[in-house]
Amino acid sequence: MNNIELLMPAGNIEKMRYAFFYGADACYLGMVDYSLRTMRKGELITRDNLKIAVDEARRINKKVYLTLNIFAYDDDIKKLYEDIEIIKDANPHAIILSDFGVLNTVKRELPNIDIHISTQTNILNSEAVKFWRDLGAARVILARELSFKQIETIRKNVPDVELECFVHGSQCMSYSGRCLLSDYMTGHQRKANHGGCAQPCRWSYKLLEETRPGEYYEIIEDEKGSHILSPKDLCLVEHVKELRDIGVDSIKVEGRTKSLYYVSAVAKAYRDVLDEKISAKEGYFELLKVGNRGYTKGFFLGDNNSDSYSYDISKGLAGADFLGIIEEKTGDKYKVLFKNKVNLNDEVEIITPSYSAKAKVVHILNESREENDIANTNDEAWIEFEEVADKDDLSATLWQKEWNLGLIRTTGIKNCKLQDGQGCALCD
Repeated sequence: MNNIELLMPAGNIEKMRYAFFYGADACYLGMVDYSLRTMRKGELITRDNLKIAVDEARRINKKVYLTLNIFAYDDDIKKLYEDIEIIKDANPHAIILSDFGVLNTVKRELPNIDIHISTQTNILNSEAVKFWRDLGAARVILARELSFKQIETIRKNVPDVELECFVHGSQCMSYSGRCLLSDYMTGHQRKANHGGCAQPCRWSYKLLEETRPGEYYEIIEDEKGSHILSPKDLCLVEHVKELRDIGVDSIKVEGRTKSLYYVSAVAKAYRDVLDEKISAKEGYFELLKVGNRGYTKGFFLGDNNSDSYSYDISKGLAGADFLGIIEEKTGDKYKVLFKNKVNLNDEVEIITPSYSAKAKVVHILNESREENDIANTNDEAWIEFEEVADKDDLSATLWQKEWNLGLIRTTGIKNCKLQDGQGCALCD
């Protein structure tokens, strides 16, 4: 069976580490000024630490792709020339780009680094793939607007270039993300294709009749609400093996602005399905536990329709709450940095890259090792569990040398609904 790369987003170095250890083969990351996602939190990818990120990946036999996929003005090209030596020194495994000027610059100045063509070039047919191949691309990232049959045809017609497909995450309401709505709605202060998208497609809108100034009316779609432009999130976990079988080289998850928990849990779900540790249905259940606006298969089955839009919510809602990061283990006690409140006697789920189990919290100790009934958000505290299934397996999978990769979250799924609207039997 052909291998297929699981490609995860890395908004910062910490998220990159978690993505790798929860199952990613490669990560894509954006350096400040050239990325379509401008990060605001955490250890950002900058001129100073790009090489650190790439070197860490190489050390554990993983790959890093650098996104230079803005639509560039002359000032951007000038800035890119100023940073060429930094990029050359870091030596990422590939550069993702969409602009012809950036392409020319990279081919001339960085000839030894592979070129991947961004989904923003909206590649929809075999001739477009050949065009980019002939310009030197090692890989093309196909548009989300393609169906499985169309992807299969492209693979048959062009076998000599790598193909990458998005399988999970937020979707843009505009074709291949080429949207001017943010520019217009923010007075050109937040340009979508320069990493500053304000996501106006997620806003709630009202209707104004021009002869009745000041009188606003709700825009209703089947009584679901007024988020008329907001697509549901893509989820193709049930089809990743089909993509692997037809020879797609890489499956990609969107989400460089998403949380550490999101990156870890999504990577683990897709990795476990690909490795046949869990079924596709179980993988879908796991993905309900991370933030989403409802899931859709988009264009993949060839029947994209109004059900692919989320009319009632604009922000992703998670089926499980991320509770904390396990930082240290001593005996049967775990030091946790809490991201949400945990009470004594709560049942939680522990997850590591190759382990998950439910456990009951029977002791909470503050930093002075005094007993507490509660651990609050941002607290660091020691906890002890009543029972942990396969305790030796848990100890073996906790990374205790450089990075601590154990996470805890709530159990089950809040308001669990599968795509057909029926209750999920897996919750029981």
